[in-house]
Amino acid sequence: MTPHTATATRRTAPPATSVYFPIQPDTLEPIVDFARFAQDMGVRRLWMGQSLRMETHLILSALAARVPGLPLGTGVALAPLRHPYQAAIEARTIAGLSGESYVAGFGPGAAEFQRMLMPEPYARPLGVMYDYAATLRRLLDGEQVLQEGEFSTVKGALLPAPAPPVEIGLGVLRPGMARTAGRVADVAITWLTPHSYIADTLRPALAEGAAKEGREPPRVTTVVHVAVTRPARNPLRAVLTAVGPHLGSAHYTDMLRRSGLSADPKDPVQGARTLLDSGVFLTGTPDEIARQLRQHRASGVDEVVLNVCGVYFTEGEKAAMRDLREVLEAEASDV
Repeated sequence: MTPHTATATRRTAPPATSVYFPIQPDTLEPIVDFARFAQDMGVRRLWMGQSLRMETHLILSALAARVPGLPLGTGVALAPLRHPYQAAIEARTIAGLSGESYVAGFGPGAAEFQRMLMPEPYARPLGVMYDYAATLRRLLDGEQVLQEGEFSTVKGALLPAPAPPVEIGLGVLRPGMARTAGRVADVAITWLTPHSYIADTLRPALAEGAAKEGREPPRVTTVVHVAVTRPARNPLRAVLTAVGPHLGSAHYTDMLRRSGLSADPKDPVQGARTLLDSGVFLTGTPDEIARQLRQHRASGVDEVVLNVCGVYFTEGEKAAMRDLREVLEAEASDV
């Protein structure tokens, strides 16, 4: 465990920059360190994905008690693991314990994951996620819900309990899910998405879905992988460590091909090179990375979430926090 560096004066990150906790922990201490660091740096929110070691929502509840006052979010948790009623209770609990707004981000997971838990994968993943998010929203709004879906049934309401607002997020890679998120979500959460693809493909689809329901489009939160260039650091190794499994999956490589990049699930090494060459995985000096992040904001990204997973896994917590600190400080200076 590496202690965070306390400062007498709280640092201020750019207002739309967050950080991503990059590992599936087996103790609470690593994320407590990370959260205190994030709080010291003044980031908007600390995000976490689905952990299959210590469960994500239990970790975030414990974290909220240890480090109160830090907004949290899941980007994303996997819907097949929990009934929407349970998901609503968990989301409200984390918001209440943290004392801050919470983003309950969900996705269907890969078909292979669905097969682990169900007789068959979702035949209509877009419809399933629409129903899931809509049910969550109604429950969290205090409504009496009568919903009989293909994979879950809800007949009731949550018991009332005070808590800060909970926003609903959906993981978005392709236009179909973007239209679904536009219809029902507060936040569209993207991962490995080139900024031009967000501007040209995802944002129009979000707007199309929102128009169908007569609502404003959700804001866009994108997770951006970064690694500062340093002597003896191998950026290709960092990419493969961080997102090698994604580069071997059909849905991520399909998204990358839709964006105009070369991606073959049978060749993740070449896919990693493509991410580096195209700037989807950001490297360079902290100032260079900060300048590249401007392109995401110019493409309509409302919140950038910095992910140092590749550095964390290859060099450890201290090196990862050093990268985050330097990039956050460079971004703050660049505003």
